[in-house]
Order: sequence, then C-alpha cells, then structure tokens
Amino acid sequence: MKNKTYKIVLLGVSAVLMQSCFVAKDYKRPELKTENLYRNEVVSTDTTSLANLSWDKVFTDPILQAYIKKGLENNLDIKIAIQNIAAAEASMKQGKAGFFPTLSTGADWTHQQLSKNSQFGAIVPNRSTDQYQLTGTLSWEADIWGKIRSNKRAANASYLQSISANQAVKTQLISEIASTYFQLLAVDAQIKLAEKTLINRDKSIETIVALKKAGNVTEVGVKQTEAQKYATEVILADLKINSVLLENKMSILLGQAPQKIERSNFNLHTLQPNITLGVPANLLRNRPDVIAAEYNLITNFEMTNAAKSSFYPTLKITATGGLQSIDIKEWLSLNSFFSNVVTGIAQPIFNQRQIKTKFEIAKSNQERAYLQFEQSLLNAGKEVSDALAQYNNETYKLTIREKQVDALKSASDFSDELLTYGLANYLEVLTAKDAALNAELGLISNKFQQDNAIIQLYRALGGGWQ
Repeated sequence: MKNKTYKIVLLGVSAVLMQSCFVAKDYKRPELKTENLYRNEVVSTDTTSLANLSWDKVFTDPILQAYIKKGLENNLDIKIAIQNIAAAEASMKQGKAGFFPTLSTGADWTHQQLSKNSQFGAIVPNRSTDQYQLTGTLSWEADIWGKIRSNKRAANASYLQSISANQAVKTQLISEIASTYFQLLAVDAQIKLAEKTLINRDKSIETIVALKKAGNVTEVGVKQTEAQKYATEVILADLKINSVLLENKMSILLGQAPQKIERSNFNLHTLQPNITLGVPANLLRNRPDVIAAEYNLITNFEMTNAAKSSFYPTLKITATGGLQSIDIKEWLSLNSFFSNVVTGIAQPIFNQRQIKTKFEIAKSNQERAYLQFEQSLLNAGKEVSDALAQYNNETYKLTIREKQVDALKSASDFSDELLTYGLANYLEVLTAKDAALNAELGLISNKFQQDNAIIQLYRALGGGWQ
C-alpha cells in the first residue's frame, strides 16, 4: 500500500515539475501605428481629451441629464449587454475551476439472470445474482502544457470583452439620446418659425388681395401668394410629424412605449465644451469598442495556445473507490471496500486530422481577430476625423448663414414695401420670402449639426462610459 502511495505521489510531483515545460506563449499587444489616426492640422501632445469629461459635464441640460440616467437604467440594449456579461462571468468561473479535479459519486444495483441453456447457467445452481455498489471517482489532469491555463485566460478575456461591449453600448446610447434630444429642440424651433411665417403668409394674402382691388396686381399674384402659404403649411406638417417620430425614437431609447417627450427651449441650451482631442494613442484605452476588439484578440490568442497544447501528451490520474457486495446486508461492511488508481499518459498519433484542423482554425481566428482589432482602431480614427471636420465646417457655415439670414430678412421686408408702392412685382416678393424662410430653417439646422458634431466627437473619442 505504501509502495502504491509512493508511486502516486511521485507521478503527482513529476506532473508539477513538468509544468515548467509550459509551451503556451504570453500575450503581447501587437505594434500598431497610432501617430496619425485622425486628421488634425495641429498635432496634439495633450494627454487629456474631451473623452475624459463625464457625460454630465458635457450635457448640462437637467432634462437631458434625467433622460440619459433613465436610458442607462431602462434601455433594452443595456439590459441585453448585462446578460451577456453574466453569461461570460459564468464561463470565466468555469475556466478558473479547470485546475481542480473532478469528483463524482454513484450508487447502483445490478440484477443478472443467467440463461439455463448458457455455458455458465447450466452449471451454476443459482442463476440469479444481485450486486449492490456505491462508488466515488476522482479524476485530475495535469496542466503540463498550459492548456487549462490558456482556457482560463481565454475565458477571462472573453468576460472583459463583454464588459467593454457593455461600455460601448453605453457610449452609443448616451450619444443617441443627446443627439435625438437636440434634434427635437431644433425641430421645435423650426416649427415655431414655420407657424410665425404662416401668420405672415396670411397677412401677405390680405395685402395682395387689396393690391389686386387697387389694380396693382393680377389674380395670378393672388394665387401665387396663396400657393406660397400652402407650401408653408406642408413644411409645417412635415416638421410636426418629424417631431412625433423623434419622440417615438427617444421613447425606445429610454426603454418605454412611444409617448410625449418633455424638453427645454432650443435657444436656451448651450453645448460648447473645450474641444481637446488628446493624443491618438488614447483611443486604445478610451474607446470601449477598440478595447473589446483587443480582448477578442486575446481570447483567440489563448485559444490558439490551447489548440497547440493538444499536440502534446496528457497526464491523467483517476482514482475510484467504494463499497461493493452481492449481499445487501454486508454492503456497508469493511469487507465490501474496493479501490483502484489509474495513471496514464496519452499521446495523440492519428485522429483523422482533428487536432491539426482545430489548430489551423484557431490560428485563422486569431489572425482575423487581429485584423478586426486594427480595423476598429482605424475606424475610431476616421470617426474622430469626420466629427472634427463636421464641427469645423458647421461652425464656419454658421457665421455665413447668420449673415445670409439678416440679408434675406431685410430683402423680404424691403420687397413688401416696394410692392406696396408698385416698385416691385409679386414674384420678387415671393422669391425673397421663400429665400428668407429657407435660410432661417437652415440656420437652425446648422446649429443642430454643430451640436451633433460635438456629440459625435465625444463618442468617437471614447467619452461617456467612464
């Protein structure tokens, strides 16, 4: 018995010592070029960026802040991402348990009835036998080549990837709620402008009818003015339905059925934070989707390690013991005790190419994960470049649009006076009024686009989830 125990201990110690032959590689982040990820005339050396601000410091409207908080609590995409984290956490716990042995127990009763015409049934008087058995089996595999360790690391990386994916959903949700909210404010402002314009159109009709009676214009002028009013009513109808659709969209983002969305005034809100980009390398730690892509690479890297270890021998120790008896009365006595220990090393030689195929697939998946990681970083740089260019463009357009609005409003006012005195025709008046309305609607749209560019830049830099 001592000799057997010595052999078991010797095999166990040998297994631990053989772990020094661990062949699995440690993950190292691949070298990526991050110097010129996004376009900027001035190369930034500041380590801080807009992304370092918490979302409540960027979006200061209290009504919007309440909506963002509600969305983070109730949005269904967030809840789905949380369940993905829970599933990944369960897999991570299983990966950690891979180093421990497995233990199973069982109890069974076997009844055997021999045939009278069989070889043994013809000579055994009692052809019916019963056997009662209570067993326990302990099995342990030595992690010589690091397969279990690689599986554990892969499960851990997968768990961290699910957390980063959840953070990416949060960042996207915050930007969508903010963008939809500001778009609602802009549409409200455009609706007010259209309603005010519609009142002026009614007055214009009264004026043109009076001029017709005075013989200054024809019926064509009256009808053209009425048509201009109808065109304004169509614009107003489109704006109102757009407002309803945006409210429905916001409701879904908040995890609720479509309903009325309360909001502040377009002219009262401010969204002018200090635009700082930080160094491009910050995207590696600020962008949750980029972080998730790297964890996906780590997972596939460790799965390649695990697949490679399958080419090497495995050492397993299995111990079985219990109570066994043909007489139920003697089942629990010491004489019914039995045990056996099996140790062995198995080396795969030919198994229909399954191990090699799994390894090649794992290598391909690892390379694909690397390309996806690189792609996510490049896309992040593109999104920063797009948002920054959009912000600069809308800021520039605003200064021009304001001058255009002032000029066209003055032209519209002057045209009314000139028409009254017969110094302008009705077509010039209609053209001036249409141009003024379109310019004012465009000014509101430009202001929203500027705000939206800041929102998208904040998201592109990786802000919102911290």
